Amino acid sequence: MTTMTETSARFREFKMPDVGEGLTEAEILKWFVQPGDTVTDGQVVCEVETAKAAVELPIPFDGVVHELRFPEGTTVDVGQVIIAIDVAPGSGDAPAPAAAAPAQEPAAEPEAEAEPKGRTPVLVGYGVAESSTKRRPRKGAAAAPEAAAVAAAVQAELNGHGTPAAPTAAPAVPVQGGRPLAKPPVRKLAKDLGIDLATVVPTGKDGIITREDVHAAAAPAAPEAPAAVAPPVASVPAVAEAPAVVSDSARETRIPVKGVRKAIAQAMVGSAFTAPHVTEFVTVDVTRTMKLVAELKEDKDMAGVRVNPLLIIAKALLVAIKRNPEVNAAWDEANQEIVQKHYVNLGIAAATPRGLIVPNIKDAHDKTLPQLAEALGELVATARDGRTSPAAMAGGTVTITNVGVFGVDTGTPILNPGESAILAVGAIKLQPWVHKGKVKPRQVTTLALSFDHRLVDGELGSKVLADVAAILEQPKRLITWA
Repeated sequence: MTTMTETSARFREFKMPDVGEGLTEAEILKWFVQPGDTVTDGQVVCEVETAKAAVELPIPFDGVVHELRFPEGTTVDVGQVIIAIDVAPGSGDAPAPAAAAPAQEPAAEPEAEAEPKGRTPVLVGYGVAESSTKRRPRKGAAAAPEAAAVAAAVQAELNGHGTPAAPTAAPAVPVQGGRPLAKPPVRKLAKDLGIDLATVVPTGKDGIITREDVHAAAAPAAPEAPAAVAPPVASVPAVAEAPAVVSDSARETRIPVKGVRKAIAQAMVGSAFTAPHVTEFVTVDVTRTMKLVAELKEDKDMAGVRVNPLLIIAKALLVAIKRNPEVNAAWDEANQEIVQKHYVNLGIAAATPRGLIVPNIKDAHDKTLPQLAEALGELVATARDGRTSPAAMAGGTVTITNVGVFGVDTGTPILNPGESAILAVGAIKLQPWVHKGKVKPRQVTTLALSFDHRLVDGELGSKVLADVAAILEQPKRLITWA
């Protein structure tokens, strides 16, 4: 879909694009520019929320903002013009904007910061030329280089008990294409904290900057520093929740259903009333799995990644699918076919402030345990930051939902649309259990596997669930079965 039009040789319009997966509408969460602001090719001008994720939209040409067609909080259909750009400012009197949308006025406008060269926009459908671009930082972001320099000087003075330390050269930071090595969630954290990644010392594998590195760099600006140096305030992107409407009697609150919540409702209704669900349960002793988790945390090969029971459960499910590949399939209603998948995109249900989302780990079946742990950590961090892309939530084949984190024993999970099975993991609790003929306290959990009975019969579903339980009871089976 074309996302820009020319109204004249001077003015160009930018339309709401399809940001992925054939979506038809998106809500404008926040404008980062106002009429009169200068924009450059690749600069992010607004953030929108689709039925799947919050996405930043970059503008594909240079110019001056002439008109914002919609205010924040408006749901716009794909293809509607959202912003007009004067691409030849100063060439004559510009017509007044037809209906400039009301937008929030920034409290204080910091100076523009340089955008790293080679920025790849989130938007799909067109490319952005590699060029040095500038963008207005979000409200609340501090001027990173100045803040970092002042904070470092203050900390040096505090460490020296009043005597400033001599300045030292910053250690070299590995870069790629002129940019320090860091994953998108880490870059966002650094931006929110006002930290210049070029000044951060990396501790991750291959010189990658981690979240801990960014927090360490921000530590000098903690509250105990002198009042003259205020720490940067993290600017968390506001999630545009629909305004609640409270009745006069204050006995009811009405919240418009839109965005992610609307998509969740439609997907769950469609799944529940399309796929015939069957759920089976098993309670299993996972004491040995918990011991394995403790051992892996001390393993040097797992250094730098998060190890938890979910990692072993995910690996156990992947092994069970390998042993029972027929479970990894989809139902094609149009062609009346069962489509067996020879790959596993493992979905992980994540509860976020925006609602339930299910991003998936692509080709999880090919990953080693350390690679799977790294992918899980990145998936969770990205989801918590609200930056999960539509592509990350597309193409899942099976899903895991961990209800145990809420202290729940188990449940009957509903299939993610288009998938064949979903495994619910309950809370792991110390319970009396018969072990080697004696009642002993053991770590126990309950697993629930829901599956599409059009694709998976009772025998196959039972085999998959039994295999997962057997691995968690005796994790050494991972070696012989994987």
